[in-house]
Amino acid sequence: MDMTTVGDPGLLDALQHEVAVFARRAEQTRLGGVGQVRNSMDRAAYLLLNRLDKEGPMGVKALASGMGIDSSTVTRQVAPLVDTGLVKRTSHPEDGRAVVLQLSPRGAARLAEVRSSRRRLMAELTEDWAPEEREQFCTLLTRFNHALSARTAQGGPAAAERSPQS
Repeated sequence: MDMTTVGDPGLLDALQHEVAVFARRAEQTRLGGVGQVRNSMDRAAYLLLNRLDKEGPMGVKALASGMGIDSSTVTRQVAPLVDTGLVKRTSHPEDGRAVVLQLSPRGAARLAEVRSSRRRLMAELTEDWAPEEREQFCTLLTRFNHALSARTAQGGPAAAERSPQS
């Protein structure tokens, strides 16, 4: 079935335009938050630190798989995080030859600072929204991101342009 004929073409055009504008503005600001930490952590670093914080220590392959990117990309992106002390490499508890990546105390503190700044930004941007609108927007954006991620995983057009996933 030709998906371009499903739904209202005007609405689909408006949706794709708004997504494009959102992507451009999000990248311009990096949704970096407010205050001193504004724009101070790139997207890849934020997503890697966030995943390590939520899921705990893991190897490069597991981290890459969970983010929908390849191991070489994770290795390249994590190197500066190790160099700056935000992530540490440790031996796997069951296999001392294997290396796992772990959020360092410094990394956890820095992540908390960036999250707080970004939380303030989200509050400012949606200050005139009802709580239900914030919740609905979050639900729909999550659903949209999951659909994009699934499409990438299936080898759709976006697969050639793999980018860090949450």
